Amino acid sequence: MAERAGVLLASLLLLAGCATGPVAGKARPVSLSDGDRAKFRQYYERLNKAGDEGASEQAKLLKDTQHPDFRQKACDLRGATIRVEPTWSTLRMDADWAPPGEKSHPRGDVYVVAVTVTLRQEEAVVGSQIGSLHVVLLEDEVYGFAPCIGG
Repeated sequence: MAERAGVLLASLLLLAGCATGPVAGKARPVSLSDGDRAKFRQYYERLNKAGDEGASEQAKLLKDTQHPDFRQKACDLRGATIRVEPTWSTLRMDADWAPPGEKSHPRGDVYVVAVTVTLRQEEAVVGSQIGSLHVVLLEDEVYGFAPCIGG
């Protein structure tokens, strides 16, 4: 079970647009309004709350908040849920990033933030990893990239 959980979590982070090493680019101060910062916080709060309510609720939220240009890339977490704990002091723009397997930068302003992601199957924690996640502010809405769990 532990080996399977490790594979699931590694696949989840890789396909969610996480980076386990340094993120390329130059750190620049983030000039977000308090309102935009609140939108990012609310995005992750909603994601975690949906996970607390169950796998189907979180899957629905992930589908609804998938970046509009990548809706066909949404995946099934196979009954698992994730809890994401951002380290807000690391939030920065990542203007050169493209989702795995894609050549172009998504529309909108792309940000990256360091996170701790915990994978749960029902109520059991099956893995936890530190990485980074990308989110996009597009037309005043926050979008993400739903994670996939590999086979």
